[in-house]
Amino acid sequence: MPTESSAAPRGSLREEQKRSTRARIVETARELFATRGYSAVRVDDIAGAAGCSRATFYLHFPGKPEVLRAVAETGTLASVLMFYADLDRVLTTGSRDEFADWMTRAIGWFVANKDLLPAWDEATALEPEFRALARDGIMTLADHMPDYLSRWPADRRDEARLRIELLVAQLERFFTRWAMQGTIEVPAEQAAAVLTDIWFPALQAPSG
Repeated sequence: MPTESSAAPRGSLREEQKRSTRARIVETARELFATRGYSAVRVDDIAGAAGCSRATFYLHFPGKPEVLRAVAETGTLASVLMFYADLDRVLTTGSRDEFADWMTRAIGWFVANKDLLPAWDEATALEPEFRALARDGIMTLADHMPDYLSRWPADRRDEARLRIELLVAQLERFFTRWAMQGTIEVPAEQAAAVLTDIWFPALQAPSG
């Protein structure tokens, strides 16, 4: 009969195996979504490439939207939240040069995540629950900019949030047309300069 001391390591081993399997599914899904998009990838594809059964996949995730969400939360979302927390710092400095540097780095972030963005867009268009996730994600960005929000009068905080949301929307749309569709032809440096001209004054809190 197993003792408490002998059962604990086996329990720990099972938990570690579960974590390892989940991480393998997430990483495999990331690779498949990046190379094939969202709609073309099936649960069976993810399970097979991860070396597990369909049943094992469903022990960890209810379906594709949830595994894509896990992909985002383990990398993409965390890094974008850091970017907007840093934008909060940059706007506090009041430095246009620092904002221009942030804009250059923001474009670089899109370049680094280019392969996964089409899958995110597909899922947003196809999955109602993923649209809610995308909406909540954008709203969360402003939550990571408390200093910026605090400089706006209480009755205009919604406007301050809207400005951040519109910044996000324009950056996403610009990148799609520039790097993925090729309908905007401009060097990244020039794009960053023009976007700085537009958004540095647009994000300034009202004086007084």
